[in-house]
Amino acid sequence: MKDLLIKKLYYSISEVSKITDIEQYVLRYWETEFEQLKPQKNRAGNRIYTNKDIQLILYIKELLREKKYTIGGAKKILEDYIQGKAPEFKVNEKAEHEPVEIKDEDDLLSTSPKNELEEIKSLLEYILTKL
Repeated sequence: MKDLLIKKLYYSISEVSKITDIEQYVLRYWETEFEQLKPQKNRAGNRIYTNKDIQLILYIKELLREKKYTIGGAKKILEDYIQGKAPEFKVNEKAEHEPVEIKDEDDLLSTSPKNELEEIKSLLEYILTKL
């Protein structure tokens, strides 16, 4: 991730592409796959991304490219996040290659192995239905 020296309210798709190191066409595709990613559009119809949108994009990038989740698996994790079942995420602006930081690590430590196994089971069942 590129360093965000100038904080702005809104970013264009080309700026977001440079910040996140993700191609513009991938960002557009992710908008169709992830209902949580809905950048606003200006009067000219161009996408305008907020800092929250960029954080979400970086989290999706981490899930898909670093943690190797499928799109379906990443959707499930984001749905859990929206429903309050997953910890909040925060963009790590310190280093380019470090993963996205979790805001509340105590939530991760308090997760029981049984809950983790149930989550894995439900993910595997979902994958099985897609085969």
